[in-house]
Amino acid sequence: MKEAAFSRQPVELGLFLGVAPTAGGMFQYAQSLAEALSKLDPVRYKVTIAYSDQEWAPILVRLGLQGKTLKHVKWGQRIANAAMVLQIPAGMCQRLLCWFNPLVNELRQLRCDAWIFPAQEALSYQMPGLVVGTIHDLMHRYEPHFPEVSSGFRFHIREQRFRNISRACVAVLVDSKVGQDQVVQSYHVEASKIFSLPYVAPSYLSSTNEREDFDRHYQLPFRFLFYPAQFWPHKNHKRLIESIKTVAQRYPDVALVLSGGFRHAYEEVRDYAEALGMVERIRFVGYVPDTDLQGFYRRARALVMPTFFGPTNIPPLEAMALGCPVLVSGIYGMFEQCGDAALYFSPLSVDEMTDQILKVWGDDALAQELARKGIERSQGKTQLQFNDQVRTILDRVFAAVVQK
Repeated sequence: MKEAAFSRQPVELGLFLGVAPTAGGMFQYAQSLAEALSKLDPVRYKVTIAYSDQEWAPILVRLGLQGKTLKHVKWGQRIANAAMVLQIPAGMCQRLLCWFNPLVNELRQLRCDAWIFPAQEALSYQMPGLVVGTIHDLMHRYEPHFPEVSSGFRFHIREQRFRNISRACVAVLVDSKVGQDQVVQSYHVEASKIFSLPYVAPSYLSSTNEREDFDRHYQLPFRFLFYPAQFWPHKNHKRLIESIKTVAQRYPDVALVLSGGFRHAYEEVRDYAEALGMVERIRFVGYVPDTDLQGFYRRARALVMPTFFGPTNIPPLEAMALGCPVLVSGIYGMFEQCGDAALYFSPLSVDEMTDQILKVWGDDALAQELARKGIERSQGKTQLQFNDQVRTILDRVFAAVVQK
């Protein structure tokens, strides 16, 4: 991309939404970015949104953005992933895939000066021109003992993807300062091109109304702990169930609600709960639409999140924004994210987890204090602040391009 592209106004900026709504945190991050781009000064930036999943259409309408429906996302991403598995260098991909990947051609026809890829796609380092990429976590390096990031060829595939994103993209977005340090240390890239853009609680938490039949539909316990997570080993459900069993000896009314699709290690987790005699205390509610989550947070005694992965996570932000006390693993960037608005424990320690649950379950004043601190902290981490950060990052990135 020639420097002249950035000496004129407005800059033609594209956002690639190849991530589906079922992708959890990546989808929410992409939505936050889309909302931030909708607030950019139109004199400086002209935004083009490219997407395939039709569930993006009403979101873009709500944000006042024009979207371009893509026809070749499925095959284009397969080709990009194949190139990643084959470990074709980024430079060669950029020279060759414009001829072989119909998705690359489709995006190039939109004639954007630069593209933003919010979901760490392989395509982000294979796309010719200026690209702002994203790296959400490097847990294959920092927690390699979990099979979901290391078994088979997963470690090498993730390594190929993230190394190339960090080096080939003109800028890389990460979730925290901890995440920034991890990328710099892992791939020896310049810190000046790695930008911390933390997650924020999705705006729909406060902009959507709770479904009228919420209580009848979910039939939740009167008081419960809540953990929204897919059933991956790193989510640490088994230790949480062990902890609940111990808490029940003191508080027989304790209950745990687990949301997440009935896949991955779900059967194993449910069998474990049965083996410990805890099925009656644990509700498996399956997949919960994002728009229903607020009802869970507003009713829960606390969010309990014993995950091994970070650097940060979205559920604590959602909980804090809605006044739900937070108990979370004290790992990586979680202190940076939650500060004094959470209680922390080691995800390895059932005893530590149990102690913190006992505190919040039995102490109304503590629960209220955590709720208050969470709301206060969330007020400094809103979509408005996210919008400002995005604008500052883009201005810096394109100013640096012009200087070069």
